[in-house]
Amino acid sequence: MSLAGKTLFITGASRGIGLAIALRAARDGANIAIAAKTATPHPKLTGTIFTAADEIERAGGRALPIIVDVRDEVVVKESLAKTAARFGGIDIVVNNASAIQLTGVIDTEMKRFDLMHQVNARATFAVSKWAIPYLERAANPHILMISPPLDMKEKWFAPHTAYSMAKFGMSLVVLGLAGELRPKGIAVNALWPRTIIATAAVQNLLGGDSMMRKARKPAIMADAAYALFAHPSREMTGQFLIDDSFLAQNGVKDFDPYRVDPTQELSPDFFVPDNMPPPH
Repeated sequence: MSLAGKTLFITGASRGIGLAIALRAARDGANIAIAAKTATPHPKLTGTIFTAADEIERAGGRALPIIVDVRDEVVVKESLAKTAARFGGIDIVVNNASAIQLTGVIDTEMKRFDLMHQVNARATFAVSKWAIPYLERAANPHILMISPPLDMKEKWFAPHTAYSMAKFGMSLVVLGLAGELRPKGIAVNALWPRTIIATAAVQNLLGGDSMMRKARKPAIMADAAYALFAHPSREMTGQFLIDDSFLAQNGVKDFDPYRVDPTQELSPDFFVPDNMPPPH
């Protein structure tokens, strides 16, 4: 399987998991639309859409950096149209952009509640909605959400209800849209990490360098997404996948190279169901 000549539209692709997925596809010679907000350097966040574009092209892909606020429906529609015009279509959409604030109800301002729901659930809905006309014309179309399995347990909501609602909202789009688009042959799936991933969110919100050492590299999510895109879209849809379990099903046996620090015990991520144990 190769993604050579395929076009991916990835939200939040200027860094982290989104950029890792882009770089993995770029190694095949894929076309990548980098749909993200960061156009100028940020004091706490590495990378911009332009530095990401440079990395993608050095990796062997073709890049289209686009300034996109995923909350703006008009901008989303225009960005998808620009991507299709530039590369001749769209084959894969990755809804990776996300907003996070880990506070209880009392400490969550309504403007932060609104932001998380606009960036997570609403934007996932909007990007997917307006991508459908392009995906209908693709040979093996996929929509991928970076969102968790729908495990409705109190423990996932009580510490940060607003964030959990917004993140599970992305997964609800998977559940409904997979059924709606199955007759069209467009796959809609979710992918979620078993452990925390070494991203800016972990660095800035979850404990800095000490937590980063207990994380896996974004490459594990990129490899899992790449393996998913190899599957025929008519044969695999409506799935809620965990990165290491899915890679194990596809032949990966050694997960140590994904560790940031092999001497540290891995820290589990939120939302991983108890009935989805790690691979042996």
